[in-house]
Amino acid sequence: MAGTLYYTLLSIEFILALFIFVLLLFITAPYGRFGRKGWGPSISSRLAWILMEMPSFLLPVLFFAIHPFTVPSFIFLLIWLSHYFHRSLIYPFRISDPEKPFFLIIMVWGFIFNLMNSYINFYFLFIIRPISDISWLLSWQFLLGISFFLAGYIINKTSDSILRKLRDRDRTSYSIPFGGMFRWVSSPNYLGEILEWGGWALLTWSLAGTAFFVFTIANLAPRAMKIHKWYLDNFPEYPKERKAVLPFLC
Repeated sequence: MAGTLYYTLLSIEFILALFIFVLLLFITAPYGRFGRKGWGPSISSRLAWILMEMPSFLLPVLFFAIHPFTVPSFIFLLIWLSHYFHRSLIYPFRISDPEKPFFLIIMVWGFIFNLMNSYINFYFLFIIRPISDISWLLSWQFLLGISFFLAGYIINKTSDSILRKLRDRDRTSYSIPFGGMFRWVSSPNYLGEILEWGGWALLTWSLAGTAFFVFTIANLAPRAMKIHKWYLDNFPEYPKERKAVLPFLC
């Protein structure tokens, strides 16, 4: 039964990626600079981020706690939590305007996706193909994957820091960010996440990781394009050499 659930959810995630990509080309998710009325009840941004991201922190820890310890499984957990511990328990307390309304429907959708995605990835790692041989940590898949993940992590956190400092200086308006990967793209924080989960797909060598990578692109690439257009429309002096999310390409 659990195996059937895994393959069903894995298929759903791939299908959702295609659906979300097409949908977000036409509809912009109503949060951040694109926040607007008409999407139902809301809660504070801080609480929304904590609740939305918490499944991606707690469920992997639960999988790890109830299965035999191996060094590779511990490393996988640390890699995953390096992102989600920050996202669920640090990032929400660094939001410049924590009481800003966040639509409940977006939070619930994020909660459900994170629950499904975490289950898929850690069911694979602990049930379908548990890796106990430490030599995997020297395989080309792991070494290349962890390199991508670390590069993405640094880009993501550096870019978030630049944006947060801008918002701390002026909470009433937006301005053009400079520094780091903002030299080349409008949304390097999204580029960082894409690199992280592409690296995760490699280092776990799994369809579950690939599904997450594909979904990350489907979810973030359309928004990055909308943000890029927003900058161009609102700032005549915006650097024309910047692309939306991939340096020199798009």
